[in-house]
Amino acid sequence: MASSFSSSSSSLKFTVRRCEPQLVRPAIPTPHEVKLLSDIDDQEGLRFHLPMIQIYRKQTSMAKKDPVRVIRQALSQTLVFYYPFAGRLREGPRRKLMVDCTGEGAMFIEADADVTLDQFGDSLLPPFPCFHQLLYHVPGSQQITDTPLLLVQVTRLSCGGFILAFSFNHTMCDGDGLSQFMNTWAEMARGATKPSIAPVWRRELLMTRDPPRITCNHREYMQIPHNMTPTTFIPYENHMVLRSFFFGPSRVAAIRGLVPPHLQHCSTFDLITACFWRCRTKALQIEAEEEVRMMVIVNARAKFNPPLPVGYYGNAFAYPAAVTTAGKLRENPFGYAVNLINKVKGEVTEEYMHSVADLMVNKGQYIPVTERSFMVSDLRYFGSRETDFGWGDAAYGGVAKGGLGPFPAVTFVVPFKNAKGEEGVVLPIWLPPEAMNRFTKELGTCVL
Repeated sequence: MASSFSSSSSSLKFTVRRCEPQLVRPAIPTPHEVKLLSDIDDQEGLRFHLPMIQIYRKQTSMAKKDPVRVIRQALSQTLVFYYPFAGRLREGPRRKLMVDCTGEGAMFIEADADVTLDQFGDSLLPPFPCFHQLLYHVPGSQQITDTPLLLVQVTRLSCGGFILAFSFNHTMCDGDGLSQFMNTWAEMARGATKPSIAPVWRRELLMTRDPPRITCNHREYMQIPHNMTPTTFIPYENHMVLRSFFFGPSRVAAIRGLVPPHLQHCSTFDLITACFWRCRTKALQIEAEEEVRMMVIVNARAKFNPPLPVGYYGNAFAYPAAVTTAGKLRENPFGYAVNLINKVKGEVTEEYMHSVADLMVNKGQYIPVTERSFMVSDLRYFGSRETDFGWGDAAYGGVAKGGLGPFPAVTFVVPFKNAKGEEGVVLPIWLPPEAMNRFTKELGTCVL
């Protein structure tokens, strides 16, 4: 082993010993070509690496199998079919991103930790102790261009379980596309020779039209001033805290009891999102007359006619914004927020997606409005927890930190089973320390 690190979070302390990072190339030669990303893919707000984590318990039937070897070999086989992930991003004129399919490979780290899953306690959810040791950021690995598109670390635990932590360049795929990639990776680990769903590139389907025409109201975006460096930001870990909140059947029922009969059809997602939005707005003590935004990530694959091809793994989502004032959000009944969220999801159509692509190209680079904004993404159906490399379902599978790149005001709805065996969802959220205390109290008032 090349190096050793000790870390602690609360009372938990453990040491991670890791090998030198290595490149994992496709198992056989793959096409060397250049592929353009779509105009949805390469928008400024997606130019970051998103960290994920999969936690697996010991399986007696797999006692003779080394998870590092199994997962590394399966990754090599997966990259044959998803060979753009083995390439490197380049930037062309007008900051257009493209993949140079060089076959150089993904970055892979083998590691061991002197800790058991039981020592993590009952709550295997964000924030994870010592995550920076469970996924070592190789110097330069967080750049957008000329660096591996996938960084992977597999850490064996002393109990026989293991943790798969990785980060991927978000310009390459969205949650649905990542789920497809992960399923193929797991299939290869279990002995498959080809994916059950063949990957489809077809990024031209989400390129700008000729001529571009912005036909929809995009309240979720703001234009970047010419003198601003869009990727410059202060890491929010420096001045905010991360906590996760579990919603089981009883809490969801309590929230549903707050809405009138005509909104009872609204989804669990609508209810939890509205609850978080109101509690967060109150906790941040935003002035009553200030505008606040709730941006909801909507998968647009089925919005097209015909739908995007099965196997399309590029970014194909939008995040339309419900807009109101902080005062109206706080003072109106809870159903007001639920209704705003339910309605805004319906704004996403095929025309809306083309309008977003045209906006990105026609007037320069845009990013999400971050001031007094909140964003929620539903990951319940992406199957991260069911990703089986041979060790069964993950004890936890999903986002590692919450937040999206330079935008901390994002939470994810992740499926989770708590220590009591209750099925529900968990939502990690970043807030300043004092606001987090107020948020926790507000949330308790809402769901108790």
